[in-house]
Formats: sequence, structure tokens, C-alpha cells
Amino acid sequence: MAIYGYARVSTTDQDLTIQRKALDAAGCEIIREEKVSGTSRQGRVELKTLLEFLRDGDTLVVTRLDRLARSMDDLSSIARELHSKGVALKATEQPVDTGTAAGKAFFQMLGVFAEFETNLRKERQLEGIAKAKADGVYKGRKASIDVNEVKRMRNEEGKGATEIARALGIARTSVYRLLESS
Repeated sequence: MAIYGYARVSTTDQDLTIQRKALDAAGCEIIREEKVSGTSRQGRVELKTLLEFLRDGDTLVVTRLDRLARSMDDLSSIARELHSKGVALKATEQPVDTGTAAGKAFFQMLGVFAEFETNLRKERQLEGIAKAKADGVYKGRKASIDVNEVKRMRNEEGKGATEIARALGIARTSVYRLLESS
């Protein structure tokens, strides 16, 4: 029966030191770390390795549940996987211990709140983008093709789509699209 730790931050410029120290203090023998978003399980190689390695009687320790997953679906999926292997889940900063009934209930509540927080953040981001678009601040990426030059080469020089594309270093389909839209 071993105690394993899992630490995660979302971006490469964030630091894992605080989580690492807390997991060491919790008695973790091995700590797996990664710097990747927790919104899904994709790309989380260290978590995958850890979940494959854990055995009956082991304990997985995280500092907070949001380090393990950001959606209730992912959190529940991981919890089910751990439970089926006989692995307990504990959090150092939250009263979570899936080995007890109260710990399981608190685990579920925290998971719901973590997902709620993620959804609120997405809504605020979309509201901000909509406001920026309405204010004329957010206009998207600047056009990379000079439409007037494409038209000039076609009308004044009589060049075809292939010649225009080669001269401007763009795809022929882009030339066709521009010529058809005018």
C-alpha cells in the first residue's frame, strides 16, 4: 500500500512548488507532476501513467480536486476508476477521503462547484468577447491576402488563378474564393 501524489498547474509559467511541498508533507512516496490544462484528460500523460500504475490499497493524494479535474464528468470518471481498483483518493486542502461516506459526499459537492466555476469563467470570457466585438475592439485576425492585388493581377495583367497564387505565395483555392466573392 503506497501513497502517490499528483500535482498539476495549467500553464508552463506556473510553479508546482507549493503543491509538491504539500504532497511531500502528506507522505507521498512518488509524486507525478505536469503543466497542462485540467479541462480534459487528453494530453495528461503523467495522470494517465499514474492511473495505470495504482493498485488495490494505494492512495492517490492531490492538494485540491481541481488539480485532478475541472469537470464533474472527468472527476467522476477518475473517481470510479480509482474505486474499481480499490484506490483511495485524498485531498490535502479539502476534507476529501473517498474511504468514508462523508468524504465521498464532500467529494461530489466539490466536483460540482469546480465545474460550475469553469462554466462561469467560460461565460465571462464569451461576454467579454461579445462586448469587445460590439465596441469594435475585437475584429479577428487581419487579412493576410491583399484582395486588391489579386483583382489587379486578374483584371490588368490577365493572369490566371495559378499564376496569381504562385506570385503571391498563396493557395489557388484562396484566389478562386476571392475572385468569386467579388
